[in-house]
Amino acid sequence: MENTRSSRLTAFDRLAEGPLSPYVDAFKQYLTDRGYASTTFVNSMGSIAHFAQWLHGRRLRVTRIDEATVTEFLDDHLPRCHCRGRVQRDRRGLSAALGHLLVVLRAQGVLDPPTLSRTPVDEELLRYEAYMDHVRGLAPKTREMAIRIVGRLLAWRFGDGVIDITAVKPDHVRRFFAQQAKLYSRPANAGAVVAALRGYFRYRASFGDAVHGLIGAVSYPANWQLASLPKTLSAEEVDQLVGSLGKSGRSLRRADAIVRCALDLGLRSGEIARLSLDDIDWRAGTITLRHTKGRRDDVLPLPAATGNAIAAYMKYERPRTRNRAVFVRHVAPHDQPVGPDCVRKTIRQAFARAGLPYTRSHLLRHTMANRLAICCVASLHRTHPKSVYRFLSD
Repeated sequence: MENTRSSRLTAFDRLAEGPLSPYVDAFKQYLTDRGYASTTFVNSMGSIAHFAQWLHGRRLRVTRIDEATVTEFLDDHLPRCHCRGRVQRDRRGLSAALGHLLVVLRAQGVLDPPTLSRTPVDEELLRYEAYMDHVRGLAPKTREMAIRIVGRLLAWRFGDGVIDITAVKPDHVRRFFAQQAKLYSRPANAGAVVAALRGYFRYRASFGDAVHGLIGAVSYPANWQLASLPKTLSAEEVDQLVGSLGKSGRSLRRADAIVRCALDLGLRSGEIARLSLDDIDWRAGTITLRHTKGRRDDVLPLPAATGNAIAAYMKYERPRTRNRAVFVRHVAPHDQPVGPDCVRKTIRQAFARAGLPYTRSHLLRHTMANRLAICCVASLHRTHPKSVYRFLSD
């Protein structure tokens, strides 16, 4: 009799009675709070039901599962799955749902935080990243590039072993640079490799390491920076782009506001993504940029057209969310700000809608700088000094 009943149980019945049953409500609330669509909600519940069935068959306790357990389920069980009934078998959906499940279980205190195994190279890069941040005050993008390049050098020389900086010779540095330079088509980009290596060797020199021969092992490639000015939009192209704004459609109010921020204020994609509701002073007509590339806070005038575009987006299109970011995701999870990649994609799409053959979002920043420079020359007495310094020193 019990066997007959067991064979008729659905996946959701097993979930309600299985090892994950105490955490089902928390998982549902997690998905609901982040605004996932009903289809995603159902598929996610089916995914953890399949996982719960596998856990029950393996007699695994919930407190013992982690990323390795999920990998075993996906890599070993899924290709040979013979679970009864209709269960979720889409690997991508299962992987996403189980990733959310681990987050919920850790938030509930059921699982310990993930343990990270670090190599000596990983430890060295963490120390160097902290030095670049707190001592040199470098911007996140600069630190990220330096860590990537230095990490390649150290991994190439030492692998998972202990770092012995005296084992690095000038010839090793030159050979490494030659390999890395092939990845870049422009001398200016290859120069970033030289800057990253020299910065790291100076860091090691501050500890008394004899690396002065390594600092001069490579030189900056020739790069005629003043051969041409950065590309900008012409006045006609600016009018064409502005004329394409204000259309109706999905997420187009957000797109209008993002384009305005880049074109009227010359903001970088990361600065647009980080804008907070608290950064806009509507009464004073200003906007504050915090933690900029120069590691300072700048207060800029907020043009009426930019403010109107942001206000229209917030009034008619911005989802309800507790997040204080100005620009938030329009797809789940809704309670998150957009990232710089979303900003760049939005500007590329705006170029396409305007019929402009451009793809670089930074083009709008160059355009703003060019327009501001012209205004400075024409009438210095009416130019905002802080804006002049900010854009002309970029």
